[in-house]
Amino acid sequence: MKKLVSVLTALVLLLLCVSGVFAEAAQYKIGIILMIENGAFLDMKAGILQGLAELGYTEGSNLTVDYQCAQGDATNLQTICQGMDDGTYDLVFTVATPATQAFVGLESATPNVFCSVAAPVAAGVMSALDTPDMNATGTSNAIPAGDILSLGLKITPDVKTFGLVYATSEVNAVNAMNNAKEFLSANGYAYIEKTVANSGEVQTATQALLDQEVDAIFLANDSVVQAAVDILAEMCIEEGIPTYCCSATTVLSGCLATLAMSDVDIGVQTARIGARVLEGTPVSEIPAVVVPANIVSVNSDTLKALGLELPAEVLALGDVQYLSYAQ
Repeated sequence: MKKLVSVLTALVLLLLCVSGVFAEAAQYKIGIILMIENGAFLDMKAGILQGLAELGYTEGSNLTVDYQCAQGDATNLQTICQGMDDGTYDLVFTVATPATQAFVGLESATPNVFCSVAAPVAAGVMSALDTPDMNATGTSNAIPAGDILSLGLKITPDVKTFGLVYATSEVNAVNAMNNAKEFLSANGYAYIEKTVANSGEVQTATQALLDQEVDAIFLANDSVVQAAVDILAEMCIEEGIPTYCCSATTVLSGCLATLAMSDVDIGVQTARIGARVLEGTPVSEIPAVVVPANIVSVNSDTLKALGLELPAEVLALGDVQYLSYAQ
């Protein structure tokens, strides 16, 4: 009897050891898709990998990462998404709205966790933030257009007319601009809008607004405009026109200021959602998370060039991050 107990005990210990080995040896394969590489999107990607590593998912150890960028080409984006819809990926991360729409549009059986989709419902990647129903969930950087414009009016209170530049092909940009127009109309400010189909049209749109003597320009979180925002910012600085935007990366490119979140941090928070998926939680049980904008980002070079100083009421808002072209 004692011998039987000893044998059974040994078998149990052996099974525990073997299961432990299998658990340690578990391998995961993920995809990360970007429509275009810019500072914000690359920071988000870095945040995703950082967040996964903090939770024990390390590339080269128990994690295989397939990172691909469409270089701004919609056809290439579709090809990348289709390539990751082959059943071999445990999870696909998509950064920003266009990449997320492209992957969700495939109705893939592979879970999608998106990063920084400003308006997930309007973009058609879920019906409601708290009830994911398209095998996709993630983080939303809902753009507080009204708060950003209020920030701008604190810095430059004499502004009466805003110029708006955005690409109608970017759902997040359209949504942010609709919110901006609603805020401006409700508060008695005028606006003139110029839409662009590609980044090559940004310079012409900016010049048209300057010719119409707008007092400031507001930009959405818009990868099309971002590709030429340094030109826009330079033109506005030459004319003494402040520019407000929706991303710290756009501030770094020359715009005056924004109220935003850390791009790395939103990537980290996206990774935490992804880890829950890898651990077996169904996507339908993981609500999307709205990451608040709580950092005032200011381009110190642009501030100086425009001869401005931040008023006390802006400094009192909380964290103020000074950026410059040299960074």
